[in-house]
Amino acid sequence: GLLLQEMTMAGLHELRFTEEKPLLRGQDTELENSDAFLSAVDTDWKEHDIETPYGLLHVVIRGSPKGNRPAILTYHDVGLNHKLCFNTFFNYEDMQEITKHFVVCHVDAPGQQAGASQFPQGYQYPSMDQLAAMLPSVVQHFGFKYVIGIGVGAGAYVLAKFALIFPDLVEGLVLMNIDPNGKGWIDWAAAKLSGLTSTLPDTVLSHLFSQEELVNNTELVQSYRQQIGSVVNQFNLQLFLNMYNSRRDLDINRPGTVPNAKTLRCPVMLVVGDNAPAEEGVVECNSKLDPTNTTFLKMADSGGLPQVTQPGKLTEAFKYFLQGMGYSECQGWARGWCPSLSAHAVPSASMTRLARSRTASLTSASSVDGTRPRACTHSESTEAMGQINHTMEVSC
Repeated sequence: GLLLQEMTMAGLHELRFTEEKPLLRGQDTELENSDAFLSAVDTDWKEHDIETPYGLLHVVIRGSPKGNRPAILTYHDVGLNHKLCFNTFFNYEDMQEITKHFVVCHVDAPGQQAGASQFPQGYQYPSMDQLAAMLPSVVQHFGFKYVIGIGVGAGAYVLAKFALIFPDLVEGLVLMNIDPNGKGWIDWAAAKLSGLTSTLPDTVLSHLFSQEELVNNTELVQSYRQQIGSVVNQFNLQLFLNMYNSRRDLDINRPGTVPNAKTLRCPVMLVVGDNAPAEEGVVECNSKLDPTNTTFLKMADSGGLPQVTQPGKLTEAFKYFLQGMGYSECQGWARGWCPSLSAHAVPSASMTRLARSRTASLTSASSVDGTRPRACTHSESTEAMGQINHTMEVSC
């Protein structure tokens, strides 16, 4: 990690950037005409192709850095790009009320954007570590001081890696459907066998959606099947999928459980639908994170894509997550940092209003108010080392 960081930072001074290109109305009409994918085409959004130590990175950005506030940086899942993954969420009216006060930066994994050129035969796709190490180039290019990352699936894994390698660049993380574990040889063999008997879009759909969702073959699933097969270059997609399936375990452990444990230092909100294929992985990730700065949000009546099926609930949770870090509407979003919240705990009613039902995490025993500004109520338990556990599982 340190060597990777040194190599990346050393190469930042020699980077070249292409000119920005405003997105035009009428592009990607197949997305605009689909009810499942709201159009985010706007003259305020601009495209950039940024050169990094590991190749070009396609980025779409709206706004410019605003004072000391971080940028919101997103990273999509396998089989998707920033439009297919995030349009519904970021076009939600209440979410736009939040993001108009932040610069928003969508990152497409190499070769996954709509209209991307196919990589040549023999192209070596960047590893998950290298994908994470490409992001400082984005931060430097736009002059961000730090970012709040929102990642889904493979994108959540990349952002978690980024936060581990470059912790000073990340102020907070929203990680949806993250799986911190690499594939064992049995899983690898099963994936290989599945690849021989299933089409690439079907393989991706089994990653994105639960078996129940696939069996019901909802309009959403049908729409994604069509979009994955037509919008994303299939050769490039296979390379990204192969690299994600060959990932290693995320090197994190709950503080106090092992000597010199590594963990995410920033506030983290873990999100998963209660009917999602990633649920087990997200639960395990929660068990490995620092309980004093982690929120676990399980969304009821939601499958593999909560940002698409439950954008309202996720938006409200994100708002309280920002409040927990001190960015609050109590003094107006435009004023940015809220000193009163940086010194006092966020009222527990915030998440109570959001939640339809609320249960403590598996390690929790009783509910108390914490003193750290948080986006949820806290729970307390005594661990082996006498640590206070503030992790909260919220079902909404």
